[in-house]
Amino acid sequence: MTVSGFYFIVKAKPAVKKDSRYGLVASKRTFKLAVARNRAKRLLRDWIAYNEHLMNPDMDYIFIARPAILICSREAGRKKMAYALKKISK
Repeated sequence: MTVSGFYFIVKAKPAVKKDSRYGLVASKRTFKLAVARNRAKRLLRDWIAYNEHLMNPDMDYIFIARPAILICSREAGRKKMAYALKKISK
């Protein structure tokens, strides 16, 4: 299942192992500077940690950052992440 948002894309599929895993993607094609790639991944990690209780333990997740993530506030990103995770869990 895939959920697309303005700041990121979330892809989920059933986990092979019992434990849930997640991966972060901030490509060099999207973010030319390493500083921007690192900031995008840092923001995604923060939003995931805040909404970890919404993640299904039987699913593996991939979070793909979009360029607009760099202008997003922390609170707005957390709300968007919660919305995306709730939509996937349905």
